[in-house]
Formats: sequence, C-alpha cells, structure tokens
Amino acid sequence: MIMSVLLQEKGFIQVHTPVLTSNDCEGAGELFQVEPAGQVKNQDEEGPQHFFSVPAYLTVSGQLHLEVMAGAFPGVYTFGPTFRAENSQSRRHLAEFYMVEAEISFTQSLQDLMKVMEDLFRSTTEHLLSQCPEDVALYHKHVSPGYRDCVDLMMKKRFNVITYTEAINILNSSSKTFAFKTDWGSDLQTEHEKYLVKHCGDVPLFVTDYPYDLKPFYTRDNQDQPLHTAAAVDLLVPGVGEMCGGSLREERLDLLRTRLAQAGLDETYGW
Repeated sequence: MIMSVLLQEKGFIQVHTPVLTSNDCEGAGELFQVEPAGQVKNQDEEGPQHFFSVPAYLTVSGQLHLEVMAGAFPGVYTFGPTFRAENSQSRRHLAEFYMVEAEISFTQSLQDLMKVMEDLFRSTTEHLLSQCPEDVALYHKHVSPGYRDCVDLMMKKRFNVITYTEAINILNSSSKTFAFKTDWGSDLQTEHEKYLVKHCGDVPLFVTDYPYDLKPFYTRDNQDQPLHTAAAVDLLVPGVGEMCGGSLREERLDLLRTRLAQAGLDETYGW
C-alpha cells in the first residue's frame, strides 16, 4: 500500500496485469502451467486441448504487459501475485509472492532508473520509521538487534554505484573464500552481494552493466566490446543482498528481432 501511494504521487498509473498468461516473460522456464481439472480431448483424441488454445501459465512477471501500456503513459506499475516454479528450498525463493513492478517511458538512462529506485527505498523506509515506530522497535529487539544503526546510516549516506566488472574484480581480489565461483559472466549470488555491500561501506549499492547473456531478451544491449554487457542494474542492501532491479529496454527493432531469433522466441513474442 505504501509503495502504491508513493508511485502514484510520482505520476505512475496502476495497471492490473493478468495472472493467467501465455508469456514466460524472462524466459527462465520456471512456470506453473494451468489446465482445466477435466481435460477436453481434441476431436482426433490424440491429446488434451488447451483451454485458451495455447499453453497458459500463472504469471512470473507483469513486465511485458506493462510495456504495452507504457507506450501510452509516462509511468505505469502493477502490484499483484507472482508465481515461480523454481525448485529452491530457501526463504528467498517463494512459489508465490506479491511483487511491485514499474515501467518508465521515454528514458535512455540507467541514472533515471536508479533515482526512482533510491527515492522509493528512502521514502518507504522513512514512512515505516515515522509511522510504525513500535513495530520497528519490536523487530530490532527480537529479529535483528543492532540493525537500527545500520538503517540510520543508510538514510544519511549516498548510495554507491559500481559496475558488474568492478564487482567481480573486488570479489576476486578478496581473501575470502566463496562457495560460488566469481568468474566474469557468473551471476552474483547472495554471498557475493552481501560482501560487496560491506566492502563498499555498508550502505545500499547499485551494480550496473551485467553480462548480456545473464539478462532477459528485452534488456538493452550496450554493444560494448569485448565484454558485451547489458544496461541493467540491481540494488543491493545490507543484510539482504539484492532488493530490486531493473534495466533499459531494447528499443532498436533490428537488435530485438535478432535476440528473439537467437533465443528461439521470435514466434512466441512476434507481437
């Protein structure tokens, strides 16, 4: 509710994106497929007939639906249920959760995205601290003792910004032994994210320009060589790691078509 109010104050329009969709969105394939309990057979009896004529899934993200609406409005967002069939038994990987997603139109700058992300983080935190002091005090007493000083520091300091390449260099120059590899091209894991935040002063940290192959097909290609990165950013915070992320969208039709063809998605996302 707090996030919705803040986004609306910034001129974003709420869009209720579908819960049932044929889109995989990020292309990870971790979807729950939806079919009627009593399957209807095709006339030739060779197999089940899809209720919507095509396979349907519980949504993993409303991003692509938002992008359609973003062509008409300067800013749109959705807040609704999200489902991930990711087989990971941890508190960070839920099968069902609510997620806020937003799209900003007509921007070609990661700095614009980072400003919105930082403003929302600060505004939400300030609201919770001022409006829910008893809940905050209870949390710090029983869940995370001593963390309040860290929160106060975060609100006073500027957020740091480094590139993914700089992050990998920091990790590889560390004397710490990590469970997951830190080669360029590997995704950052929670242990890496927490170390980077602590290394950079224990304040929120933006990591930008990830390897192109790590990001969804619609992420803007930086066309930089020889590294080949994408215009994407994640916000890492103390004690948690990644809190939110975003990217510029590929608006160059020829590059988008090429990426869709390479991923075998040109027919699926022809629209």
